[in-house]
Amino acid sequence: MTPGEPALSETGERRAVVGSQGATPGAEWVIVTRGLAREYDMGGEIVRALRGVDLAIRRNEYVAIMGPSGSGKSTLMNLIGCLDTPNGGEYWLNGTLVSRMSDDELARVRNKEIGFVFQTFNLLPRASALQNVELPLVYAGVGTEERRRRAAEALQQVQLGERMHHRPNELSGGQRQRVAIARALVNRPSILLADEPTGNLDSQTSAEIMRVFESLADQGQTVVMVTHEPDIAAHARRVVVLRDGVIASDETRAQYAERVGLAAGAH
Repeated sequence: MTPGEPALSETGERRAVVGSQGATPGAEWVIVTRGLAREYDMGGEIVRALRGVDLAIRRNEYVAIMGPSGSGKSTLMNLIGCLDTPNGGEYWLNGTLVSRMSDDELARVRNKEIGFVFQTFNLLPRASALQNVELPLVYAGVGTEERRRRAAEALQQVQLGERMHHRPNELSGGQRQRVAIARALVNRPSILLADEPTGNLDSQTSAEIMRVFESLADQGQTVVMVTHEPDIAAHARRVVVLRDGVIASDETRAQYAERVGLAAGAH
């Protein structure tokens, strides 16, 4: 995008898709929220965590959601990840209106459509990398041979094919996070949703993990990353900043990096 062009949030297509209340988004839109709102009752005090978020993310985009503590980014992540439901507005995931689903329906969508990556790796210490990655397929009832093949494929995707029989204590922090990413990918989700994925890693290992996400995005995986670190957000190709429960800015990587004084994608 060249200087003077509109920010992503101002493009006609995005305005049109978030402005079409009740209309099913086209197949190219994997996430669409319209007027998304979430309030919490904290001992009689109403906290408005989200105050009407309009967001449209195309299939295969690599997006960072940024914001300070209390901005609403964790609430938005929980809604996008089908871990919570909004009080108002719509959320469409992969062409399905999920904002009015029951908890059981949400769980089915979550297991099928979303791969989660957290800052804590949540690996079983006595299981190999391959066995850890297989776990979601065990729960899904996939047969042993197919399970192992798909788990090995996912580990190859994150450049860990040679370490698949190692246990977590035999792997570095970056390798353990890559196992966690492979586990999130093994169900072939519509979205890879990463919550502060470098929070427990040093800067060199963080750069390694950012290269993995970049590679996955190059392969066509939709990646949505939640972070409070500007230098990590600048690795994504689009950066959405939340403030006080609304979107404060929605920019390309280059626009965001220039505004905050970072080299786009710098390690």
